[in-house]
Amino acid sequence: MEDRIHYLLQQFTAKTLSQAEREELLVLVENSTSLLSDEIIKMIIAEEEQAVNVVEEKWSPVLHKILAVDKPRRSPKRILMNSLKWAAAAVVFVAFSLTAYLSLHKKKEHVFTADIAPGKNKAILTLANGRKISLSDAMKGDVAKEAGFSITKTNDGQLVYKIAESENVNDDRLNTISTPNGGEWQIRLPDGSTVWLNAASSIQYALNICTARQRVVKLDGEAYFEVAKNATHPFIVETAKQAVEVLGTHFNINSYNDEKVTKTTLLEGSVRVTHKNTNESEVLKPGEQSFVTLSGMDVKEVDVDEAIAWKKGYFMFNNEKQESILRKLARWYNVEIEYADPAAKDVMYYGTVSRFEKISKVLRKFEQTGEVRFDIKDNKVIVYKE
Repeated sequence: MEDRIHYLLQQFTAKTLSQAEREELLVLVENSTSLLSDEIIKMIIAEEEQAVNVVEEKWSPVLHKILAVDKPRRSPKRILMNSLKWAAAAVVFVAFSLTAYLSLHKKKEHVFTADIAPGKNKAILTLANGRKISLSDAMKGDVAKEAGFSITKTNDGQLVYKIAESENVNDDRLNTISTPNGGEWQIRLPDGSTVWLNAASSIQYALNICTARQRVVKLDGEAYFEVAKNATHPFIVETAKQAVEVLGTHFNINSYNDEKVTKTTLLEGSVRVTHKNTNESEVLKPGEQSFVTLSGMDVKEVDVDEAIAWKKGYFMFNNEKQESILRKLARWYNVEIEYADPAAKDVMYYGTVSRFEKISKVLRKFEQTGEVRFDIKDNKVIVYKE
């Protein structure tokens, strides 16, 4: 993310931003002001006085009007403070300039005749006895009791397992929580670990997860985990292609059946990823992501913000193909995707957009590149190459 912001700022000061890049930078100004100002500060400090001069030359006198301060002197004690002031003003100026430019150059927007609302908290709990409970319809408070547990829905919608007093839980029967297309849910497991389930996903776990030698969870789809530490009872997440073993850590797994690659991204702690077919094994460090296919695996450093953007309420695309992006939208908005022109699948995008906008607003962002066009009919999005 930082590298992308740095590139966009360089293009901005050089006056070489494309229309799509201007749109992207404006979204960053609106949603990531602190990150943007941090990057400007880094650029200034990295070049010391030379960079301050560059900022002054390119953005004065507008910046002087914003700050109403004199031109900085070259006193060593004042360089950093003035750099910070210039950086803060630069953020304001970037926002002002982009907004003005886009207002003057804005294309006539495509009018959609239909629209689709974003996803929301929605999931089904399947108990060991086969009973199914709609969690979105369940009232707050106790949802069910099973095998020494009370299962409770909190005020914020989280599902929480609590061990009843004087109970020795050793039941290895399974519970399953599944989200449909257009749904997500947060669960606190009996061992205290917390799981965020993305759309079209499910996890399955035994009721004795607290006392079993290994705390095993089976995942289909995508989930973010914050695992309760327990050195004597390793936590293992199994998917179709891999097993991930942890002691206590924060990580994300993307393992949808319609994706060729299973991705595990580590934010904190340490995990071991083992390929189920080849038995190849890698230990990840924070900031690393493993890529597991049917034939093997690879590990590289990544921007973890991109991997967990969904958990924070937005989509982030980093040189990603339209086809991959629309699979994500299909799950979240519960829509069918149809390509009138298959060439549209290969269009690449950078950008960030909220998950809680109606789909028309998201699609309009892509249309502003001038490379694609969309129609919405019933519950279907039709994609055209421009």
